Amino acid sequence: MEREDFFFEYSETKGQSKLFILIIYDITDNGKRVKFAKLLEGYGTRVQKSAFEARLTPQKYDKLLQQIPKYIDNGDSVRIYRIQGSGQIVSFGTYVFEEDEEDIILI
Repeated sequence: MEREDFFFEYSETKGQSKLFILIIYDITDNGKRVKFAKLLEGYGTRVQKSAFEARLTPQKYDKLLQQIPKYIDNGDSVRIYRIQGSGQIVSFGTYVFEEDEEDIILI
């Protein structure tokens, strides 16, 4: 068992902080499920077969929310949790923690 303490940064002011989100899904069609997972790989890290974690700017979060409806049908389920404040993640088994990449802007 591994315990990791986190402070999930969150700000109501757009552009000031990133949102920590957990995305879980149950999509019945194999093709749509694979395409949806590819979409999520562009935003975060897979932590289980149908679960991704991501740290997103509010703008990227809004963009993701706009893209999701085209990947789901009746009977499918996608849940997104915005997590804020302090918390602890307890994990069992193999998990590779990846540090969040910093955005670099070249002018």
